[in-house]
Amino acid sequence: MVIGFLVAWPLGLLMLAYILWGDRLPEFKYNAMAFRQNSGLHGWGSSSASGNASFDEYRRQELKRLDEERRRLEQERRDFEAYVANLRHAKDQEEFNRFRSEHRTSTDTEAEL
Repeated sequence: MVIGFLVAWPLGLLMLAYILWGDRLPEFKYNAMAFRQNSGLHGWGSSSASGNASFDEYRRQELKRLDEERRRLEQERRDFEAYVANLRHAKDQEEFNRFRSEHRTSTDTEAEL
């Protein structure tokens, strides 16, 4: 990042933004795509209606089902990340407690001398 600032300040700013918000890129992408779809800015070859009411209804139902599945998977991802964070915290706490107990015993033996 520092080298990016030295070479060209916009590169440094881009690197800083990536460091700060890089883990949220998939959410930004999804929100941008949702905005595009909601504002009527559909991609090439897609339209809001095919001319066949049955197909359009089927398409709406499938898109709704897929969106619900995506939300469920995103929730599972957040739950798993929280679970992993709790495991890391428990491991860190265990290591810290071990350090404290070893440090305490070494301090006690030094005090006895």
